[in-house]
Amino acid sequence: MYGWIWRHLPGNAWVRALISLVLVLAVVYVLFQYVFPWAEPLLPFNDVTVDGQ
Repeated sequence: MYGWIWRHLPGNAWVRALISLVLVLAVVYVLFQYVFPWAEPLLPFNDVTVDGQ
């Protein structure tokens, strides 16, 4: 999959590396801004089972 993306990016190796970095940063941004906040209520991280002694 990564080879396919690399082959379809325009430019030489430096331009492709810069575009790849921008794409990775965009994916991380979307995950932290939209996907993780949406999924957080569905995950059981706040369901603790420790007794209050």
